[in-house]
Amino acid sequence: MSDIPADLKYARSHEWVRVSGGVATVGISDHAQHELTDVVFLELPEVGKQVKAGEACAVVESVKTASDIYSPVSGEITEVNKAAVDNPAVVNSDPYAGGWFYKIKLSNPSELNSLLTPEQYGEQVGG
Repeated sequence: MSDIPADLKYARSHEWVRVSGGVATVGISDHAQHELTDVVFLELPEVGKQVKAGEACAVVESVKTASDIYSPVSGEITEVNKAAVDNPAVVNSDPYAGGWFYKIKLSNPSELNSLLTPEQYGEQVGG
């Protein structure tokens, strides 16, 4: 398993969040993509959709299974990663950069406090 980036927060359901200027970028962890194996399809939320923390808002399909993706934070979807939709394998090869899923304008930044630190997430996944 690759190193867990120190600039991220993590949900127990394996989504990561990188915040910049009130907007969070969301994707799935290296651990999650490894467990899924080859990602073949992404269904991402519509731009403008309001989501709540813990709500299923996207789907990732691999050769093994389909899994719901839960938003780690509440807010409005401002952008989706069309490049990852067109080439879902990037989620496997580059989960923390090119393989991000969507960006969300935070409606309740204090929700970030309930997410796991990289160290806590590493303990959860045994890394």
